[in-house]
Amino acid sequence: MDVLPSRKIVLLGKTGAGKSSLANTILGEKLFTIDHSPISGTSECQTKIKSVNGRSIALIDTPGLFDTGRSEDDMKPEIVRCLTECAPGPHAFLIVFKVEKFTEHEEAVITKICQYFSEDALKYAVIVFTHGDQLPEGMKIEEFVSQLKDLSDLVKKCGGRCHVVDNKYWKINEGDNYRSNQFHVAEILNTLDKMTEANKESCYTNQMLQEVNREIQREEECIRESSGNMSQEEIRKQAKQSAFERLLIRSAGIATGALLGALLGVAEMVAFAVPGLVTTERGRGTVALAAQSGLVKGALTGYTAAEGAESSLEAIQKVAEAVWNKCSVSESQSNK
Repeated sequence: MDVLPSRKIVLLGKTGAGKSSLANTILGEKLFTIDHSPISGTSECQTKIKSVNGRSIALIDTPGLFDTGRSEDDMKPEIVRCLTECAPGPHAFLIVFKVEKFTEHEEAVITKICQYFSEDALKYAVIVFTHGDQLPEGMKIEEFVSQLKDLSDLVKKCGGRCHVVDNKYWKINEGDNYRSNQFHVAEILNTLDKMTEANKESCYTNQMLQEVNREIQREEECIRESSGNMSQEEIRKQAKQSAFERLLIRSAGIATGALLGALLGVAEMVAFAVPGLVTTERGRGTVALAAQSGLVKGALTGYTAAEGAESSLEAIQKVAEAVWNKCSVSESQSNK
């Protein structure tokens, strides 16, 4: 049997949704560890590769990136690890929900996905429901989705792509094809094939994922020059770990640059504003735009300035100096 091109697939969803179990169901064996505790069962991104139905599948299982009550600082290492594993980008996202009510917690998952990647990521997404045994007898997943407007709207944004599995009860086909994981895994893989073909075999990517990939490639070159007899797989693994460590340091630069940039953007706008402007609705909108523009510029300055820093503290210091210097240059040019 010919093996189709490798598919890199990322599983996203809150803790307890059944991502790791779904990954094992798709791969046909227990390659991912299952933890039934209330906290995230996956401590960091894991990648497993296997041929399934003639397709080479690389599944990336993510930790609880969407758990409520966790600070951005607490999540930062896991976000950076996810980006490192994904780079230069996945062919598909499997967004995992349980068969249950679609609440603000599920909506928050989608908000976070669009924040970490972008809304364009939904063009590469498939919604997969677990706990399919909760479906009433004879009901298909499409009918369940149609009963919940917010969920139906989400599935439409994902091109109408949705499937269901049950990692506990549907392991053996007892005569009902629809309540069979074997049937649904084949359907999921067919959907992924059609979506990838429609996307012209391209993977989802963005500027950050491309930059992460360039960082990995730079590390690969350095390792290759002194690696001796290391295999390409070992080089890639070591390069990703080195890139992860460097990017984690630089992420401190991005955060610092974004904050300073936003503050300085507002300060610069206010300095040249018509007196009383910021008290109006239009004025407040202008302040928001200034902050947003400053945030983006500051984040980019921070990413560049933090390059080469050996610690988060050094990254913050370098970024603060770079942003202030940029602000001083801007101010002197505007005074001419």
